[in-house]
Amino acid sequence: MKMLINVPETVVADALRGMAAAHPELTVDVENRVVVRKDAPVAGKVGLVSGGGSGHEPLHGGFVGPGMLSAACPGEVFTSPVPDQMVRAAAAVDSGAGVLFIVKNYTGDVLNFDMAAELAEDEGIQVAKVLVNDDVAVTDSLYTAGRRGTGATLFVEKIAGAAAEEGQPLERVEALAKQVNENSRSFGVALSAVTTPAKGSPTFDLPAGELELGIGIHGEPGRERRAMMTSGEIAEFAVGAILDDLTPRNPVLVLVNGMGATPLLELYGFNAEVQQVLGERGVPVARVLVGNYVTSLDMAGASVTLCQVDEELLRLWDAPVSTPGLRWGM
Repeated sequence: MKMLINVPETVVADALRGMAAAHPELTVDVENRVVVRKDAPVAGKVGLVSGGGSGHEPLHGGFVGPGMLSAACPGEVFTSPVPDQMVRAAAAVDSGAGVLFIVKNYTGDVLNFDMAAELAEDEGIQVAKVLVNDDVAVTDSLYTAGRRGTGATLFVEKIAGAAAEEGQPLERVEALAKQVNENSRSFGVALSAVTTPAKGSPTFDLPAGELELGIGIHGEPGRERRAMMTSGEIAEFAVGAILDDLTPRNPVLVLVNGMGATPLLELYGFNAEVQQVLGERGVPVARVLVGNYVTSLDMAGASVTLCQVDEELLRLWDAPVSTPGLRWGM
């Protein structure tokens, strides 16, 4: 496989150097693998820290900035960051108002963020945590006990980030983050396998003419394989799987997310099918976001995330945000 890299061993460091050059509004510590908004810590503001394996860009470093994350910790490709990174990030953004760790439900992330929370608290930093586990495809996988954390991570980071930007206290920011997670569900589909820089070839075999329903963002197996389906059939399956688990009483935010190698032409067409299914199911839509946000390197495919929102959550979603990966209202 051809890749635009030097050597696999320096992929993350090279990307961070490039990020630093492109975004002077961020402080990018390449050696210690921490990305921080340049004005941190902000007086009286709760700090939001997230992170995970690299390869899911713009998640998480691309969501650092006003209105969203205060800092992010990138690990090696598809590998959890280490507690030292998380403690360093927490210390960099703590203004005395506390820090919220936003953790996707993958075993390495959970264990390392738990350890980091204990270490940070030993240093006098108040820490709260929220676990994102929105994927309805499978209950357990190669990387998780319980449901995986996927597209809802963006909703959690954006809405909790807006609340923190307003100066809301840690307990309220944590409660809002948990509310978003509890009201979110996701389902993903792979049309091709993912190729990591270290392996240099597809990590699993997905024959031509087949797709994987319920794939994870590291290429974990899904529910089943089928012969290739139309965009409309995939939308019906994905939205149906979500609505089997979530019965929205309120309007929903919709994320139609590319897995990294799916062009916007296809994603917008897929969104049209998702919107048709939601309309047929009587689900009102408040806002729609389409693009590559929670990716899996070069995997072709897409995921759908729905989050039912009340007036406050919608207001916080609409609040200004200025990050490399998400920007409006500023």
